[in-house]
Amino acid sequence: MLIAGVRVSRSSISFISVILIAAAALVGCGTTKTVEDQIGIQPSVIIPTTVEPTASSTVTPSVVPSVTSSVTPTATPTALPSAKPTATLFVPRALVDPSLSLHAGPVDLSLELQIPSLKIDATMIGVGLNSNNLMDTPVSSWAKDPIWQEVFWYRGGGIPGAVGTATIAGHVDDHLGRQAVFAHLKNLHKGDLIIIRDTRKDLEVHFTVTDVVTYTAKQSVDPAILEKIYGSGPVNGEGPQRSKDGLSHLTLITCSGWFINGSFDHHLVVYAIRSK
Repeated sequence: MLIAGVRVSRSSISFISVILIAAAALVGCGTTKTVEDQIGIQPSVIIPTTVEPTASSTVTPSVVPSVTSSVTPTATPTALPSAKPTATLFVPRALVDPSLSLHAGPVDLSLELQIPSLKIDATMIGVGLNSNNLMDTPVSSWAKDPIWQEVFWYRGGGIPGAVGTATIAGHVDDHLGRQAVFAHLKNLHKGDLIIIRDTRKDLEVHFTVTDVVTYTAKQSVDPAILEKIYGSGPVNGEGPQRSKDGLSHLTLITCSGWFINGSFDHHLVVYAIRSK
């Protein structure tokens, strides 16, 4: 995707050398200082650059067994209604070219993120890794660039709606400190609705917020937290994996806290599970 303005690369973050996992750091942040102080997320030190998720149905139709009576009826039996197979849930398919490298630039997606309680209706961009192997969260030096009101789906993770974990980042403010798309993400509560809309089919995937958590920079190095944000695949240097609980998870993430020594000292994470 061609983005107006100038995209600025993020600074690198420290590694956990023993387990080869980087800190979740602070992603999707504008700053009142300079955009060059932006820090992205590095899900793993080793990430395949061509792996893309494949969508799959989250529910398999059930099989209705046949029943044979051991007694010959003397009258025509009343027909019983047959059980209907479980409906297959919609999952967006083929969001990007499977051969696209994770180090390729941002690409347009046919998805929109809607959060009714926050009045958010944002277009979505597919992002991979920048030159520092950090999750790319594009910024601009142009104050009116729409990038500040767009959200970024990590292409190395799961597709929103599929069994697994999909991760979406967004800016909390722009380079002048003005409110960006996720400025009020902290106001979400358990039970709130998040919608992913596929504009190609005009179909929606619904998620329900299960938790809103603020992590410190120190907490961000916890492998368990990294896995919760990204799923086990990206954190372990693999492609997206099915979640252990068989559910479709959605993670929204942005910056939070104070801007200290060139970066925010917290980040805000919203966890949600598919409900429809």
